[in-house]
Amino acid sequence: MPGLHDVLPSVAASLGVTGFEDVLALPRSPRYVLFVVDGLGADLLDTHAELAPFLSGLERRDGVRSPVPSTTATSLTSLGTGREAGSHGVVGYTCREPASGRRLNSLAWSDDVDPLQWQPHPTVLGQVADAGVEAAVVNDAAFENSGLTLCGQRGAAFHGIESLWARTDTVLDVVEAMASGVVYAYESRLDHTGHRYGCGSAQWRETLATIDADLADLHAELPAGTTLVVTADHGMVDLPLEGRFDLEELPALRDDVTLVAGEARFRHLYTRAGAEQDVAERWRAVLGERALVRTQDGLEDWFGPIEDRVRPRIGDVVVAALGDFAVFSSRDFAIELHMVGFHGSVTDVERSVPLLIAP
Repeated sequence: MPGLHDVLPSVAASLGVTGFEDVLALPRSPRYVLFVVDGLGADLLDTHAELAPFLSGLERRDGVRSPVPSTTATSLTSLGTGREAGSHGVVGYTCREPASGRRLNSLAWSDDVDPLQWQPHPTVLGQVADAGVEAAVVNDAAFENSGLTLCGQRGAAFHGIESLWARTDTVLDVVEAMASGVVYAYESRLDHTGHRYGCGSAQWRETLATIDADLADLHAELPAGTTLVVTADHGMVDLPLEGRFDLEELPALRDDVTLVAGEARFRHLYTRAGAEQDVAERWRAVLGERALVRTQDGLEDWFGPIEDRVRPRIGDVVVAALGDFAVFSSRDFAIELHMVGFHGSVTDVERSVPLLIAP
């Protein structure tokens, strides 16, 4: 089954860059615009097809999956490196930084952590540029030197924008100047709206319709010989109040746990040495069928092959929520209690992402 990590390698192969395979069977094209709509899961798009007539009418490649966990930092790094999380090492929204024992927020980053050491593998865009084919990123100017950008997109020319209104014009200017190449662009509004109001809200539906119209306009203005590819980093689910389990209501679950990280739908639990089995059994007894509770044994089916430098970043125990359930911590992650829409787990609705093609 293809993954999000196959998208940019397929684009690179279609551009004639050696060393890559086009596993997604993309159309041959001298120029690509790869546009990521944060939070637009395949199931959500299918459910609301009438709100997105442009996107819903495009040629698609079914079965593309986000990595585990199904969260922005992990997904964008998989997209950018062509690797799963066990290799690139961005293993969640938050995780343990082994040298300090503190949590690293993969979106906010930390001055103490060098992104080039945290994620040492070359990016696909960087390899495309090294091969003499143009590669560019169009994104918020504030992201240019962020840790996440350096992990997943270094090596490409960065074109910073100060507003959404400038994005379409900048993408067009960059792609029109290319004889051959790829432009990456990113849209965050749908994800932000889903977290705040829920993906079942009127606000979310209105945002989807707006983004669909924006992308239709962009496609209409692209120069001949340019293929637009639209994908997403994850889907989203809304959580009812009754599905919100606050860890602080059962303090015994913190026994032998030295740090809690991840996010509500996918928790990393770091344990006292040798205590991981006891912690896992304790959590299984409480959560039952509401979550998958696993130790690191056999996690390769979720994270892919796990490099030695990456393994200490992954929880000794990981908790993947199922259904309308999630694990909160009012002590450590109080802001999550104010959210409506969530993602991060291994369910189909969170991991299935669209891969849409507009020649």
